[in-house]
Amino acid sequence: MTDDDLAATLDWKGRPIRCRECDHQAINAMGLCAKGKACIRDRRARRVDRFLKGNPDLADQYLDHPYFEVRAGAARYANVFRLPPLLADPEPEVRAMATLRLPEERIRGMIGDEDVDVRIAAASRLSGKDLIPAIGDEAYMVRLTAVRRMPVELLPLVQHDPDPEVRAWVARRIDHRALPDMAFDPDPLVRRVVAERLPLDQLGLLLNDSDFRVRYAVAERIAEEELVALLDDPEEAIRELARERVGNVPALAHHLEPGARILRLHDPDQSDTEAQP
Repeated sequence: MTDDDLAATLDWKGRPIRCRECDHQAINAMGLCAKGKACIRDRRARRVDRFLKGNPDLADQYLDHPYFEVRAGAARYANVFRLPPLLADPEPEVRAMATLRLPEERIRGMIGDEDVDVRIAAASRLSGKDLIPAIGDEAYMVRLTAVRRMPVELLPLVQHDPDPEVRAWVARRIDHRALPDMAFDPDPLVRRVVAERLPLDQLGLLLNDSDFRVRYAVAERIAEEELVALLDDPEEAIRELARERVGNVPALAHHLEPGARILRLHDPDQSDTEAQP
């Protein structure tokens, strides 16, 4: 039993609910609604939704109800052709629900709505160039929602977004050719995503990254020949991974011998004899 089941059965004006005063007594007799469980007159949105879910054919008649929770619930189940007027509803919950259900061509303007939840709803439905206005939105969740959906060719416009979570999603989706530019992102979690997607021949860009999580991602993917540089990494987990992968290549196994790491610092092409005056 949830808190919703225990809550008082009051209508949206705070008055006790009496089934005998309801227009849906026939529905109640058939077990399709129940006070405190599924009731269109209840002030609790979950109970309203249960009623409408069980009786979706009644949703249209509640689209202009004075209580916004009823209008929002009705918008979820009503005939979609009845929804356009709700885009101008004074309550953002109602506008957001209508935005989620109407066709894209009817909701383009909602990406500029004053309420952030409505703009998020619009960003989750729109596509292509219609998402461009979301790039400069002040709410990062609007930008994040848009970045997850926008065409790959638009992502370079967002790769310098002020929020690292948005930039991380850009790094997950952007064309591989643009990834090297993001290897210098100030946030290590963004650089880690870059390290997970960079072409192998470009992973050297992050080989000496300041963050161990980025270097570990590099150590998992980089060619074994370049992995030798991480055998002396300050982080034990990276050193162990490097040793394991290098050790699996017979031609590189000598790098694991005692003293080999010191020898790597010596330039084999440099003459051991001093230059003559």
